[in-house]
Amino acid sequence: MSGDADTVAARTRAPSRETVIRTRGLTRRFGDTLAVDGLDLAVGAGEVYGFLGPNGCGKSTTIRMLCGLLLPTQGEIEVLGLQIPGQAEALKRQIGYMTQMFSLYRDLSTRENLGFVASLYGLPGHAARDRIDELIETYALAAFIDQLTGTLSGGQRQRVALAAAVLNRPRLLFLDEPTSAVDPQSRRDFWDALFALADAGTTLLVSTHYMDEAERCHRLAILQAGRLAAEGTPDELRGRLPGVPLAVDTPDPRKTQRVLESLPEVQSCAQIGSRLRVLVNAQSDLDAVRHALEAEGIEAQARATEPNLEDVFVGATRGQVQP
Repeated sequence: MSGDADTVAARTRAPSRETVIRTRGLTRRFGDTLAVDGLDLAVGAGEVYGFLGPNGCGKSTTIRMLCGLLLPTQGEIEVLGLQIPGQAEALKRQIGYMTQMFSLYRDLSTRENLGFVASLYGLPGHAARDRIDELIETYALAAFIDQLTGTLSGGQRQRVALAAAVLNRPRLLFLDEPTSAVDPQSRRDFWDALFALADAGTTLLVSTHYMDEAERCHRLAILQAGRLAAEGTPDELRGRLPGVPLAVDTPDPRKTQRVLESLPEVQSCAQIGSRLRVLVNAQSDLDAVRHALEAEGIEAQARATEPNLEDVFVGATRGQVQP
């Protein structure tokens, strides 16, 4: 896989204007719990579209409704020109779906898992064998093709799960936190594989907790409590951040953090190693931060820095970023 070149290609290639996912007022309740609240989405063909949000914000519930696996309480869903849930059966042959648990039979081998998926799609024997052979080569499965998937590493199971999810050559691929259980190198290799799919024209909707993965997406939807807190390209979202991030270097970060969190000018403060990342309301608040630290006798160097998606995420989930 070609690594960074694939990253650049997937981020810079302009997606089609064709809309392949559209929702209006999408809502789902579980008893008294409002899991998804009036969600309006529009995803273009060929996009790598990211769902970013804390646990319990509605990402998985939304994906399951888009796939036709869960009935909405109210609202409209159109996916690949089909009305969901009414035409869910027709949709299932055109999409792929990969969950964070990988949805593999652990007591079957890699080959048997892929063969079972091929049978679900009704592929005849020779077509199934040809497609499985192609996937073995594409995702480097040969070394464990006859090994039980329950004995594979997390990264190996991830590759098998991706192969199963794309066995039917889907136009649209849903991935629900697919890298949550693998190591950093496996995550990087996995995204290389996703970029190859995007370059070939597959639309991808990916939910994630990782900011570096969010950076790779064409566009992002940040969800909070089932609602759309913010949406746009990573650059657009950073540009809408209502505040100024600061980098604060100090030999006593814990004491410094306590002082900063007491200031009205400070929106958030987080320790990263020996440095603090602080979000203040405005550029002029930098002087207030410096004066407060001096008054407490704290040695520190504070300077403005570039915003990142973590700043945006914190701001959006606190209602401080415009959707």
